[in-house]
Amino acid sequence: MDDAPANLLAPLPHAAAGEVFTDLLSRPGMRLERIVSAGQTTPAAAPMVQDADEWVLLLGGEARLRLGDGPELSLGPGDHVFIAAGTPHWVTLTSSVPPAVWLALHLG
Repeated sequence: MDDAPANLLAPLPHAAAGEVFTDLLSRPGMRLERIVSAGQTTPAAAPMVQDADEWVLLLGGEARLRLGDGPELSLGPGDHVFIAAGTPHWVTLTSSVPPAVWLALHLG
């Protein structure tokens, strides 16, 4: 086991060709991952709908989300959102420079 500290923000993978998902920690009933996005969005006709609750924290960059029929939410570094299982949601914007860096906790 490596005892050296890890950094969530450096080095960042290049995500221009597609979002990069990195599992950080997994235990029964939970998974923690880092997501790096660079301009990716969710297609309007294909919302994400998950079987588990998800809490997301934007660590860097900018993003916008829409949950269900609610308004679009603008996120900056430090903003976080809880997405209940079964809620249709869309990522409507992610910044490219700097990339949007998310911490996502999947529960259940």
